[in-house]
Amino acid sequence: MIRFDAISKQHGNQILFLEASAAIHRGEKVGLVGPNGAGKSTLFRMIVREEEPDEGQVAIDRGVTIGHFSQDVGEMRGRTAVAETMDGAGPVSAVAAELRELEEAMADPARAAELDELVERFGHAQARFDELGGYSLEARAREILAGLGFSEAMMDGDVGTLSGGWKMRVALARILLMRPDAMLLDEPSNHLDLESLIWLEEFLQGYEGAILMTSHDREFMNRVVRQIVEIDGGELTTWSGDYDFYERERAVAERHQQAQFDRQQAMLKKELAFIERFKARASHAAQVQSRVKKLDKIEKVEPPRRRKTVDFEFRAAPRSGEDVVKLAGVTKGWGGRKVHDRLDLLVRRGERWCVLGQNGAGKSTLLKLVAGEAAPDAGSVTVGASVRMGYFAQHAMELLDASRTVWETLQDAFPRASVGSLRTLCGCFGFSGDEIEKSCRVLSGGEKARLVLARLLYDPPNFLVLDEPTNHLDMGTKEMLVRALASYEGTMLFVSHDRRFLAALSNRVLELTSEGAVPYGGGYSEYVARTGREAPGLREAPGR
Repeated sequence: MIRFDAISKQHGNQILFLEASAAIHRGEKVGLVGPNGAGKSTLFRMIVREEEPDEGQVAIDRGVTIGHFSQDVGEMRGRTAVAETMDGAGPVSAVAAELRELEEAMADPARAAELDELVERFGHAQARFDELGGYSLEARAREILAGLGFSEAMMDGDVGTLSGGWKMRVALARILLMRPDAMLLDEPSNHLDLESLIWLEEFLQGYEGAILMTSHDREFMNRVVRQIVEIDGGELTTWSGDYDFYERERAVAERHQQAQFDRQQAMLKKELAFIERFKARASHAAQVQSRVKKLDKIEKVEPPRRRKTVDFEFRAAPRSGEDVVKLAGVTKGWGGRKVHDRLDLLVRRGERWCVLGQNGAGKSTLLKLVAGEAAPDAGSVTVGASVRMGYFAQHAMELLDASRTVWETLQDAFPRASVGSLRTLCGCFGFSGDEIEKSCRVLSGGEKARLVLARLLYDPPNFLVLDEPTNHLDMGTKEMLVRALASYEGTMLFVSHDRRFLAALSNRVLELTSEGAVPYGGGYSEYVARTGREAPGLREAPGR
């Protein structure tokens, strides 16, 4: 239903696609992968005709409807979240608008002479509205918004008062309500909590249309897609299977290509040595000429294009006392609502607590209390002896000095560090070459998150308090961070909606419920096995 036929596309000096071809068929669920800047968003824009290829064509079957969710949600204000969602529901929303106009026209005394014609048009529009499922539209819109974490009050409130992340959810709800033949989803898992993420996962699994999506959430990608289209070096390569299968098969293909390259290089070296040795001898002239011609005809094997990853290695953090932080009878409220009521918690050295809870349960508030960013209304928070804390907050990226570059930001934080060690740090967190000279003002959300984490972890504290540290991070940086934190010898208290991060790094779980805080021995995987659910508020884990 969507075909890329030998497309080429260049932005400035960067070649994104070079005679690249691929196809997406009806009902296929496809993950689009590739390094940052490879052209994933450009491919989406070409499908919806916001850009055209320089050569080749993007062909879409006649009558195919396409819904495109991107990170640029545009202006939203003056209507409820439900109305905003319904307005983007495709043909049915256009018929709904027509019905509203006809209702106003029929009530207008100045148009009384047209009443018979208006009534007839209204009847036709009403029948079409019913055929398109318009009378169940609001109920479906509310069901989708609820799945994405909206309360009834938020659904009926002015969408203009919502944060950017919640507006993103409204824009996503529009596409889900539309149910087009093909959905283009650019990072739909961003800005979602764990409960909403799992709901979306199940919705997309049951969706009958085609999906082409990007996501930095490995588990989400694995559960939704059954095919991968990779952008690499200007080419589009299709792989059958989920993301994990693609990664394994890509590694096998790399090894095969490297072996082919090595064999050919050995053969070329041998042939060139023969030519060099006998080129001056008349008796071997025919043999030399024959081998020269042979080499000219050989199709050269290219070495595999390897994705460069640099692992971050923690310095040894100073040892803390056994009791890292103790909360005793802590009560905290915001705006008249009690978030925590007589909460007790003891975090001991070496423990890695992940905090789970539905929206509004107080996960971020708990971390703020521990970090000293908020004071309890009652009770006490006591930080133990020799504890050196590092706190990554959701607003941490806003605190970067916009006038400083990436390099200056790290030099300001670590004036005694060597140039070599800081350059290694930059490479670990995805800043290579001239990227270290980028001003913080122009950094993307992901780049800002990487810079804040680099600054936090270079000289590591012995107690890390992390509030959604993987938000905005690409899959490669997440994997590096998981590997780095797996070898970290300090204590952790963290919130995350990334299930790989939760499973790999936690050895304790604190679930915040309406009845209070419930601790679980063992990490996130043990929590799922014991409770039968992947997040609070869900009945059971998929596949159980």
